[in-house]
Amino acid sequence: MTLNTRMPEHLKKAHNIELKRYQLYLKYTDYGNAWYHLERSHIIGQSYPIEHTYSHWLMLKFGFRQKNANEIFGQIIRLIVGGWKSFINHVPLGNTGGANVPPLKRMPLPIDIKELLNR
Repeated sequence: MTLNTRMPEHLKKAHNIELKRYQLYLKYTDYGNAWYHLERSHIIGQSYPIEHTYSHWLMLKFGFRQKNANEIFGQIIRLIVGGWKSFINHVPLGNTGGANVPPLKRMPLPIDIKELLNR
């Protein structure tokens, strides 16, 4: 069993870029693009407990900002179980993390993220 405790530097850099883009679009109230980059940060970080949990925390805050009860409830559930599943590397790769998709559904990886994860 693999224990994921520390994100490799190349993934950390990509994760941080997505988070910065999320924050920039959020600042300018471009919520569609903000969410897109938050989902990408989730895909990159979902195998690492700290980054995975942080993505869900931001998604929860986004749900409150949007007054979206489904997203709020979905993120609370994901916050309870997501971090420990990433610690033991048992996550559905490609899952974008939002309440609009089943939490255990594997999804196709965007090509650039697939290449990044295969490095």
